[in-house]
Amino acid sequence: MTSFALLLVVIAAFCHAGWNLLAKKVCGGTAFIWIFASLSALLYFPLALWVLLVEKPIISTMHIALIIGSAILHSIYFILLDKGYRFGDLSVIYPLARGTGPLLSIVTAIFFLGEQPTPLALAGAVFIGLGILVITGNPFSHKESARKSIFYALLCGTAIAGYTVVDKIAVSTYILPPLLMDWSTNLGRVLLLTPYSIKNWTKVKEQWAAHKKEALGVAILSPLAYILVLTAMVFSPVSYIAPAREVSILIGAILGAKLLSESDFKIRLAGAGTMLIGLIALSIG
Repeated sequence: MTSFALLLVVIAAFCHAGWNLLAKKVCGGTAFIWIFASLSALLYFPLALWVLLVEKPIISTMHIALIIGSAILHSIYFILLDKGYRFGDLSVIYPLARGTGPLLSIVTAIFFLGEQPTPLALAGAVFIGLGILVITGNPFSHKESARKSIFYALLCGTAIAGYTVVDKIAVSTYILPPLLMDWSTNLGRVLLLTPYSIKNWTKVKEQWAAHKKEALGVAILSPLAYILVLTAMVFSPVSYIAPAREVSILIGAILGAKLLSESDFKIRLAGAGTMLIGLIALSIG
């Protein structure tokens, strides 16, 4: 991997952890999710239009079905993430949500798709599981709010695994341009959440008045992280990019400890580091 590609991936990792930090600080619920999704759709529309005009993809019924499916799963993901951040710390929720997605993906591949992962990939899955145990400890010894946060984080990881599979099918099997897929999914999320936002317009106005800067930050950083990774993939192997981007798990744990004054920093950093090793092994294997 070139130094420029590595730079892009590291910036993407900071962008991803950064928007999660903003989301944790706000915990604005569905109204906030609708606001930043709407802003993203507007801000990145020129780029999506450019992809349409240059690549001229033929949009089929299957493409639309995959976009709708991904939009639903992404909506569930953001709602669960928001609920997790309401009850738990960034340094717990972020690594758990990021790490359980790949772990569940490999379990699905083994039992439902008949795939046979390499020993290295299986070892990676074990390390992810160990990292989860280090971060969560004994869930029955935690307060109810902490147990809820862990529960939502694991559900969030399930949603990540779901939309990852759908997005992969869309861009690899049905050759839908990734940038267009990402923007269309975001637009679909806006449409899905619009009825709620109209019904609860007072909440939307309150969130906009109090958190417009955070909403704009998430709207820019969330798609940008994905775009930077895609750009790096143009001239570097995916096998190098995938492990490198998971450094965001460590960044998220550090941001939670240093900027939000979260406790148990050393234990959570150790757990996040163990998960990072597992994710690297999983990506390489």
